[in-house]
Amino acid sequence: MAQEVTVSGTVKGADGSGLPGVTVQAKGTTKGTQTGLDGTYKLAGVAKNGTLVFSFVGMETKEVAIGNKTVVDVTLVDDTKALEEVVVVGYGTVKKKDATGAVNAIGAKDFQKGIVTSPEQLMQGRVAGVQITQSSGEPGGGINVRIRGTSSVFGGNNPLFVIDGVPLSGDNVSGGGDASGVGRQPAKNPLNFMNPDDIASIDILKDASATAIYGSRGANGVVLITTKKGKGKGSLEYGYSHGFSSITKKYDLLSAAEYVAAGGQNKGGSTDWQDELFRTGQTSQHNLAFGGGDASGSYRFSLGYLNQQGIVLKSGIKRYSVGFSGTKKFINDKLTLGSSLNFANTQDTGVPISENSGFEGDLLGGILKSNPTQPVYTTDAKGNKVFNQPGNTEPNPLAFAMLSQDNTNTLRALGNINAELQIIEGLKFKTVLGFDKSLSSRKSAYSSDLVATGIGGIGRAYVNDIEVNNQLWENYFTYDKEIGKTSFNALLGYSYQSFDRYTKSIAAANFRTTDLNLMINNLASANAGKFGSNVVNNSSSEKDELQSYFGRVNVNLSSKYLVTGTLRIDGSSKFGGNNKYGVFPSGAFKWKLMEESFVPKNIFSDLALRLGYGVTGNQSIPHNLYDRRDRYSGWGINQGADNIEGGGLNAVAFNNPNLKWETTAALNVGLDFAVLNNRLSGNIEFYQKNTKDLLFLVVSAQPAPTPFSWKNLDTDIQNRGVELGLNFSAIDSKSFGWEILANTAFNKNLVKNLSGVYDTGEINGQGLTGAFAQRIAQGQPLFAYFLREFGGYDEAGNSIYPAGDFQQFLNGKSPLPTVTAGLTNNFRYKNFDLSLFFNGVFGNYIYSNTANAFFTKGSFANGRNVTKDVVGSKEGPLNAPDVSTRFLQKGDFVRLQNLNLGYRVPMKSKVFSNLKFYVTGQNLLTFTKYTGQDPEVSTNKSINGIPSFGIDYTAYPRAKTWTIGANISF
Repeated sequence: MAQEVTVSGTVKGADGSGLPGVTVQAKGTTKGTQTGLDGTYKLAGVAKNGTLVFSFVGMETKEVAIGNKTVVDVTLVDDTKALEEVVVVGYGTVKKKDATGAVNAIGAKDFQKGIVTSPEQLMQGRVAGVQITQSSGEPGGGINVRIRGTSSVFGGNNPLFVIDGVPLSGDNVSGGGDASGVGRQPAKNPLNFMNPDDIASIDILKDASATAIYGSRGANGVVLITTKKGKGKGSLEYGYSHGFSSITKKYDLLSAAEYVAAGGQNKGGSTDWQDELFRTGQTSQHNLAFGGGDASGSYRFSLGYLNQQGIVLKSGIKRYSVGFSGTKKFINDKLTLGSSLNFANTQDTGVPISENSGFEGDLLGGILKSNPTQPVYTTDAKGNKVFNQPGNTEPNPLAFAMLSQDNTNTLRALGNINAELQIIEGLKFKTVLGFDKSLSSRKSAYSSDLVATGIGGIGRAYVNDIEVNNQLWENYFTYDKEIGKTSFNALLGYSYQSFDRYTKSIAAANFRTTDLNLMINNLASANAGKFGSNVVNNSSSEKDELQSYFGRVNVNLSSKYLVTGTLRIDGSSKFGGNNKYGVFPSGAFKWKLMEESFVPKNIFSDLALRLGYGVTGNQSIPHNLYDRRDRYSGWGINQGADNIEGGGLNAVAFNNPNLKWETTAALNVGLDFAVLNNRLSGNIEFYQKNTKDLLFLVVSAQPAPTPFSWKNLDTDIQNRGVELGLNFSAIDSKSFGWEILANTAFNKNLVKNLSGVYDTGEINGQGLTGAFAQRIAQGQPLFAYFLREFGGYDEAGNSIYPAGDFQQFLNGKSPLPTVTAGLTNNFRYKNFDLSLFFNGVFGNYIYSNTANAFFTKGSFANGRNVTKDVVGSKEGPLNAPDVSTRFLQKGDFVRLQNLNLGYRVPMKSKVFSNLKFYVTGQNLLTFTKYTGQDPEVSTNKSINGIPSFGIDYTAYPRAKTWTIGANISF
């Protein structure tokens, strides 16, 4: 029996401080321990002739023979190989210096700070060629993400999001729809369930050689989100923040005195409707996490709570989230089991703000146009204080908010269970079972006491339920082999993903009660004795399937030449038998010029040239298009009777067996460089994308056997661009540091070889029925403006159109920006750090449907409020509010998007391992000539389902936010 001893000691890092959470194990046995907060350890019962193994994530493992020692102190150094920056590329990782495609990785230190409700906001302005636009300032509102321009129309332009290896369907998971008297209201952002505090890194795949591994869903780029994993000795982390938000800019409307002085009708009051409805919103966040890990496994649990008040009265969002991730190795570390889970309950409180309300206006429209001399309240015949509601065409905005209710509750769970087995050295097999399950119910009601079109004296309630159940099963082999100076990596796999979606909607009217909660939760309270009291039901059930085979080969020759080849074959149930499968290949080459003797090493510390080409696809269109499907809809239940009336059998999809994949072929040339001993590094990218066989819904001229059909348009949407990213370490001393991160991108969009024209960009307002502002046509960018050229007013105050009284293209003026940019300055001084982030968008135009509908002399003449500039204009009161360049403005802006000041408290306590306080400002300053509320806006103004872009219509206003907070680790 070997003699046993007790060994103790201290494990330190390179800086001499104790390292907590280091695993200390007697080699070849199960005996082990971990170092405490001060780096000390004690291990009893180990063999005197044994060896101690010291291991810690991110550091080189060290072995020390015990011999006659009872005290063993060691110092661990950073594992340079482990610390080498890696990027996630889909089904694996690669060292950044070995990446052959256009890939950008951002970590927690790069993320936007402050109040962030969804992952897209974390990366806004941080990556060249990635434009992120909030369609409105509503908490939980929609966000548009464009990677290297806009390539599709009906296929959607948002990238594919993959969370911990599970690709999301991209469908809305909460209800939207029309509400009588209000207009079309959008669904909430489907990514709101994700707690940003749980995200460790985001990797953006931009070119086809990087995205082709996702085949049919990679045409618009891929965003890979990796959640945090536990490491080191078990530690508890807590973060708290509280924010205050206020509107950044109010419209410069006439006050009551100014309105009367300009000749407006005096109704005896003085009301600032913007002050009545806008408020200072407060936001609280709590995040709690516990986790740890070592070479044998890891675990992390997290809890999150967000409560954000919107700056519009009654609006807001609450989110309760739970996260888990864990791994464990078995069978001599040959088998690794892992799992991750993200679960959230999101509660959205909406207000009646829509995308296409008529001239009566929704809540925002009412705020802008209501007579400022109209009192908010009046008294009824009994002397009770009630809302002053003059009529349907001029609804009281505060009454609109207080006599309506709109609640959406969404439960969503996303996760996976996986197992990886090392079969032989270098060969591994991994299987992944993934799921994405959501249940959402949107309940809204409008009291019969509200005087508004289709609501007053009736009352209406709506219930929209959506259930989504997506399942994933993937199996793939990876093989790594080195032969001399050549290394080889191969991937071969199979994937199956199913998408099930069930919807149900119910609408009811003529309620016996004005209690909004009772109306929503008891539709039977609708009065059966009145006309129009029927409860109308619609439902649908859809299922899609995607079956895929994929492979990738990486070859590294002498660490100088790297070659990547990728192939994915996707089969989708969305397409007919003639074109069910799509083939998506790509290839990329990287030449590490730095390894060549002709590159001056005294100038360059890194230099590499990349070339890639590939084909990716798009199938993000409605479900099951390859055959005809029918559904029953519009059935009315006659309450109190035994019969069911009305309704019909409606076709919702029509046979087109030749419908095929929309495909994008992309070429990318990139140059990576570093000079000044790596103090200045960056990359330049040149790309061209061509999208063909555009998936398009064509409305049939009636009468016709079908109301619409899906076709592939014989056209080409081209995006060409240049991207530049720079990182500069200006100062890097022990006590002070200054880092500059800059990016800019240029993109030109063009529609080629298109037969026919397609109108979109509906413009709403009095006298604007059937009006539109955009057209998709040959030789123009997507969503190009199609308008009359405004030339001022004649002597009678009527609009002059020098080029003729008809709509025309405007020399390529487009809502799509040509240049985007971001600039970050990071400073540190001792324990303080300061970050300033600016982003900018240039070359785009915004059409203000808001001004077109509300800010004209005709609107003022009809007794409505207007902005002050309208009163002094030369426009006449009878001038028609035609759609024209009068309401088109440049959308260029530069914004101080984020300011963050932090202080890390020096730690001497054995209780706390980290304590940091911070203050953050968001959306603090915006430099723009756009006269609307905010230039970062895009209201959905689609026509026949054809989307629009860059039109502003009573959008929920953006907010400026200050946040204070603290992060504590135990």
